[in-house]
Amino acid sequence: MKERVVLTPRAKRIMNELGENLKLARLRRKLSAEQIAERAGISRVTLWQIEKGSATVAMGAYFQVLFVLGLENDFQKIAADDSLGRKLQDLGLKPKERAPKRKGNE
Repeated sequence: MKERVVLTPRAKRIMNELGENLKLARLRRKLSAEQIAERAGISRVTLWQIEKGSATVAMGAYFQVLFVLGLENDFQKIAADDSLGRKLQDLGLKPKERAPKRKGNE
């Protein structure tokens, strides 16, 4: 039995935006859904799901569509600048303790 992916409302909006952006990119390039699906090695139904922002489609299929559209470099930007993670990491770093000062040569 396949697990069902449950997204928060915000995550759903983001996935929907991604799908819309991919569809707009396809239309700007004047490519048909059939052309993209064939070049990406996916079915037309899968492309339709991607363009709707479906969370049940494999990430690899999304990547293939990005690749066909010439947008594969966008994929590399995902989580590239993890500013929150860096801040959390910095909070966990402890400054080195200094050695006690030496008194003069007594």
